[in-house]
Amino acid sequence: MNRRDTIKSLLLGSVATGLALHGCTPKDGAAPEVVSNAATKFYGRTPEELAHDEEIYAEEFLNEHELSTIAVLCDIILPANETHGSATDAGVQDFIEFIVKDMPNHQTPLRGGLMWLDNHTNKMYGKEFINCSNEEQLAVCDKIAYPTKKDEPSDYKQGEKFFTRMRNLTLTGYYTSKIGIEALGYKGNTPNVWDGVPQDVLDKHGLAYDPVWLSKCIDQENRGNLAKWDDEGNLIS
Repeated sequence: MNRRDTIKSLLLGSVATGLALHGCTPKDGAAPEVVSNAATKFYGRTPEELAHDEEIYAEEFLNEHELSTIAVLCDIILPANETHGSATDAGVQDFIEFIVKDMPNHQTPLRGGLMWLDNHTNKMYGKEFINCSNEEQLAVCDKIAYPTKKDEPSDYKQGEKFFTRMRNLTLTGYYTSKIGIEALGYKGNTPNVWDGVPQDVLDKHGLAYDPVWLSKCIDQENRGNLAKWDDEGNLIS
């Protein structure tokens, strides 16, 4: 089993606890007005949430070097395979940038971890992590991917904590993206396509559909249309 399949099986078999993203609760208990302009990337947000998101997107925290390093780490944690794209294909680096600004408790550990990573590779290879070869990058990640015991001495403690945080953020971002949900095979509340009772069952019971009703209700080309009724309760279309 490869790394991606292992992560997928763990995610499906347990509740993800690495990151909790909380929604907003109206103070008065009333349902909030929802902004549903499909043309905006903030589709389905309330006015308050929309203003909050715009404020977060306008802020800057991580610099270009830090974002580039995060992108490399994301794809090491979740590379592309023959059927699904990588973490960066799913825009996970953008998700992490947003979360770091929206949840400031991530800022110091993440920035400190990136500094540790560059300092470590400078000592080992004489260059920053992003400039290392893929083999060198993987060798470093293998060292910090599996935390040592608390009482076990290690020069990689900070790196281990940083990589665990990166892995949690990467998995959360990926498996809440369109690509990640498709990779899980999660269908959610997707409605089934029903084309009526099978003909052999109808024949067995001596039943048949009214052709007029059948054309209005079982035509899958019109399954997305809302039904219309007249004032007497008769189905129009």
